Amino acid sequence: MGDSQVTIKLTSDEALVLSDWLEKLQMTDLSRVVDDPAVWAPIHRIAGTLDKSLAGLFAPDYDQRLEAARRRLRPEED
Repeated sequence: MGDSQVTIKLTSDEALVLSDWLEKLQMTDLSRVVDDPAVWAPIHRIAGTLDKSLAGLFAPDYDQRLEAARRRLRPEED
């Protein structure tokens, strides 16, 4: 089972928002949030994969793109 791989598909909005959140998570005192060191490997792998696949991470309008993606992903209020 160690050789098996899992594929996760995300929309570009989901990938952008998740990438930003993972970046913030990695910059915090993660020992308070992540209590098992085994979790670090997949967190870093996912973050690295997202960073490589998101062309707009260093775009001048990154903040606007991120906020627009967040708005689209938030559930509509009743």
